[in-house]
Amino acid sequence: MTGGAGYSAALSARLVTEDSLPDGFSVVIATVMASDAGDQFSAVDLSCSDMIPLLSGTQLTGTPSAMAAATLSYDAGPDDLWVGTEVLRTYAGDGARRAMTDLRTFIGRCPIVVSSDLGGDRSRHRYAVAPGPQLGDDSMHVRSSTTSGSYVLEWDSILVRIGTTLVVVKEQGNKPGGDRYLTQLVAAALHRYQTTGS
Repeated sequence: MTGGAGYSAALSARLVTEDSLPDGFSVVIATVMASDAGDQFSAVDLSCSDMIPLLSGTQLTGTPSAMAAATLSYDAGPDDLWVGTEVLRTYAGDGARRAMTDLRTFIGRCPIVVSSDLGGDRSRHRYAVAPGPQLGDDSMHVRSSTTSGSYVLEWDSILVRIGTTLVVVKEQGNKPGGDRYLTQLVAAALHRYQTTGS
């Protein structure tokens, strides 16, 4: 099955390729897009724990007119596989700008969230807008981590707005320090996006 809500073959062609990344990275292009958050979250006063996908940048407010995504992975050694994603989202009007404004607002409101899973185990989630490179028309580095007992995973992401498009590179639950790849991956993603398409 190819497609899904907002899927764009043309936009997918502008994602990074293995040739455009440092040696050792693998790229798998998605052909079905997960839905984004839409507009309901910007108008409803949700609890912070309900907003975890929004706070981490996994979902964004607004409805993209087109989306493309890829899974990026790097075998960094025994028991150390780095995994991340690149997502391209294009919006009508000022949707890209509003999505970034909403994300900054949500993180300011909910910098620490405590949640419990079905087994009753508690996790502490931390979110912050961290210093990062100034890229495109606007950019932000979202520092995100989850602590459960002594176990810590990081979910950092860098979002870059270029006109009506958001280029997002996110690490997917890696060990602390996994954000060391983000800057070079974002640079590759931006170069690929800006040198392809019309």
